[in-house]
Formats: sequence, C-alpha cells, structure tokens
Amino acid sequence: MPETGYPWPIEQTRLDNGLRVVVSEDHTTPVVAVNLWYDVGARHEPEGQSGFAHLFEHLMFEGSVNVAKTEHFRLLQGAGGSLNATTNSDRTNYFETVPAEHLALALWLEADRMGGLVPALTTEKLDNQREVVKNERRQRYENVPYGDAWLRLLPLLYPPGHPYHHPTIGSMADLNAADLATFQAFHRTYYAPNNAVLTVVGDTTPAEVHELAERYFGGLEPRPDIPPAPDGSVVPAAGRPVGATVVAAVPAPKVFLAHRTAEFGTPGYDAATVLAAVLGSGRGSRLYQRIADGRRLAQPDSVEAYGVDLRWAPAPLIVEATARAGITADELADGLAEVLDGLAAEPPTGAELDRVRALLTTAWWRQLATFEGRADTLGRYATQFGDPARAADRLPAWLAVTEQQVAEVAAELLRPEDRVTLTYLPEEDA
Repeated sequence: MPETGYPWPIEQTRLDNGLRVVVSEDHTTPVVAVNLWYDVGARHEPEGQSGFAHLFEHLMFEGSVNVAKTEHFRLLQGAGGSLNATTNSDRTNYFETVPAEHLALALWLEADRMGGLVPALTTEKLDNQREVVKNERRQRYENVPYGDAWLRLLPLLYPPGHPYHHPTIGSMADLNAADLATFQAFHRTYYAPNNAVLTVVGDTTPAEVHELAERYFGGLEPRPDIPPAPDGSVVPAAGRPVGATVVAAVPAPKVFLAHRTAEFGTPGYDAATVLAAVLGSGRGSRLYQRIADGRRLAQPDSVEAYGVDLRWAPAPLIVEATARAGITADELADGLAEVLDGLAAEPPTGAELDRVRALLTTAWWRQLATFEGRADTLGRYATQFGDPARAADRLPAWLAVTEQQVAEVAAELLRPEDRVTLTYLPEEDA
C-alpha cells in the first residue's frame, strides 16, 4: 500500500484574478474530470437568505450569457460527458467528466456561467427553480419516512445564529421573499474566481489546463470584498441532554443519537471517524452485534453510526436505528445509549480496530479510484485546507488512531449530558 493517501502527481497554480488551478495528470484513460469548488454553502448565507447557495446549484444550469437554457446539458452530454452539482453547508461544487478532447468545452462552459450568469438571470428562471426546490424538499425530506431528521437535528445541535443551525435546503419563506436583485447580488458576491478552485484530473497536462484556464477564466474580475463566513468553531454547551419527539406517519419507532465532536481534518475528528466505524459500520460493528443481533432491539439494516464532515465547526457523530416489532422507542434509545456510554470503559479491541482500518482503507481508495473522486477530493483539500496535497494525510491519520485514543474521545465527547436525541413515533403509538 502507498505510504500516503494520494500517490498521483499534483500541480497547482493561481491566476492573477485569484482562481486556484489544480491538476493531477493520469493518462490511463482518455477522459478528464473537471471539478469547480466554490467556497460558498449554507454557512455563508446571511440572515434571511437561507437556501440561496443550494438554489444557485440549480440556477447555474439555467443558462448564461453565451449559453441558452438547457444548452449546458446538451453540449456536454452531446460530447459524451456527464455532469452534476452538489451543495452542502460548506461549499457548492460543479463537476463534469468528458472525453479528453472536450476539456476546452467543459472549461469554457464553467467560465461562462461563473462570469455570465447574472446578466442572463431572469425572474422567470428564478421562479421556475424556486418551484423545483420546493418539490425537492417535498420529495427528499417531507414525504419520506424519517426524511426530515437532518432538518430537525441541526437546530438541536447548533443554536440559533450559529452558521450550521439551518440546513442547505433552506427556508422556503426566505426563498420566496427574495427578489431577483437579491439573488443577483448573492451571485456577484460569492461566484468569483478568487473564491473558487478549479481541479482537473485525467488525460491532460498541467500546461494544457493552465493555458485553457487562463484563456477562459483569466478575464473574469475578482471580488475584493467577499465577506467571511460567521465563526462556527465555538458551540455553547447546553449543559443538559437535548431532545425532540416527532409523531409522524412512520412504520416503526426510530431513534437518532447525536454528539458534537471536532472539526473535519483535525486529529480529534480522525479519532471520531474511527470511533463511528467501530460503533456502526457493518455487521461486525459493536452496535450491530449488541443491538441488532444480540439483544434484537433494532432492525438489522437500520443500525448506523457516522460522522458528518463539517469543516468549520464541531462536526456531529450520529447514531441511528429503527426498532424491531414489539420494541419501544425508549427501549431502543436505552440500548443505544448503553453501548455509547460503555465505549470509554471498554475500548475497541485490536480486532475491532483492524476491521475498521480495513473498511476505511477500502472506502478511501474507492473514492480515489475514479478521476471524478480524485478531482472532488483535491478540490476539497485546496478549498478547505489551502493545499490539495493535504489529501495524502487523511488515510494515514485514520490508520494511526489507537484503541486508547478512541476510548479517550468517547469519554470526552460522548457524554450523556451533551447528547441530542431525536425520536420518531408512529402515529398509532403516540
């Protein structure tokens, strides 16, 4: 196994307007993956503008100065490419994979909507995409059993005014209240070359990418006064357990337990990542063995523990499970809590850690096995840590976590008085 977590070459440069360009050359397949990370997500949104970053994920495909509505898809898919975009609390990214000979097309399209979306943005396009987002909220969150759990957990984990208090989907009231000028101002503020990282991985060279980036992005003006996101590094402790119970049309009781841990990329969060895998990754995990298979409190495929990789605040570790028939929500919650509370006194065994290291190693290399995965990873580390090469540190950091470190993190961070509990009850059980 390579000594680092990224064995391919990385070259980076910065244009005069501030755009960072990262290239990882690999000629094994005649395609290129393009990934553009903008340093804007839900945590950057000012009061009254929640959901704006996510709405722009949609609006950026609605046409720009030189590209008509739907043409972005038609041009790239017609060239044999694939494309999409995602938004979370920390960032928005746009990405496409195309045959290597169409790299120039992909970069031109990205540059055109970075610099040319606002003049082409109309009230009609805005209203259309507002309705699309409303529909997405219904389909993904409101009309799915337990689908709004993340929307409910965030306000319990982070107090009002905290940059992670609200979800990426935002408030429909905020989206409806804003006019075209407000959205245009948001785009001008954050969608600037000096607030972005362009990453290209695949069958190209740094010289080619840098020449094309200069050609298409070099003329775009930087934004000198991009406002910093609010500081989320400190979260006031509640000093007591916090919880909420939801009565809904769900098939069985379900319990979520959550704790704030450390910021993504820190040693504390590396230990919390290993801790989460010990607790709830797969059928060999401690929660599965004791709650699903042992005491038979939870449905087998419902038991999970995972971290949410937030970069700029103590990131949450979440445990979830759905009750078996005849098991109450209280019985399930008590069983989950017993396993969490016992981890500090009963550290993971060597066999448990060996299993987790194998799982994390597999997941890491699966992410980097594709050009798309590498481009996204390098874009993340360039944006959030200032250096794409820092990606090489992540896997070794996970593998270096010891049994004692996991126990110490469990004792420090999984305390009952800091726990958030979200419970779903079927309507007939209420």
